[in-house]
Amino acid sequence: MERGHQERLALLAQAVLAEAGCGYDVIAVTVGPGSSTGLRVGLAFAKGLRLATGRPLVGVGTLEALAASAATQGPAAGVIDARRGQVYVQAFVAGRPLTEPEVLPLAAAAERLGQAASAPFTLVGSGAEALAEIMTGAGARPLPAPDLAALGRLAETAPFGGEIRPLYLRAPDARPMVA
Repeated sequence: MERGHQERLALLAQAVLAEAGCGYDVIAVTVGPGSSTGLRVGLAFAKGLRLATGRPLVGVGTLEALAASAATQGPAAGVIDARRGQVYVQAFVAGRPLTEPEVLPLAAAAERLGQAASAPFTLVGSGAEALAEIMTGAGARPLPAPDLAALGRLAETAPFGGEIRPLYLRAPDARPMVA
């Protein structure tokens, strides 16, 4: 969905739970990196749901959740198209981070991953195909969002409590209008 998340999010969440025939014990939300607006909408909704239900809230890094969606013990990286020839990227092996989340040009991201592990990477996310084109042996899974089962597994081990804040790796593209 390109636009309209804030208007549809509550109804979509309700429909997913009804279709699954279940409730929830914990609210999990990805905290970024990603679009500034998308992060604000998602976090505001999750925090509102926490206040309304009293359920605990945990935050999970989007790149970590994407990499976990690969379901591999080998090297995996969450890769999100950050536009302008850049990607948000973070490398993992067996769920353990090899790098910090960064926003990098494609060539620099390929170099960083090449330094992080010698085995071929599974790249997961909206920027996976573009990065795989310049990385020898890398496989691409161009998921638009993390797999919900992978997010759930990460949420089970995420720490509760504390302030959940968005992870912004660069300033937003939006600028105030000058009159």
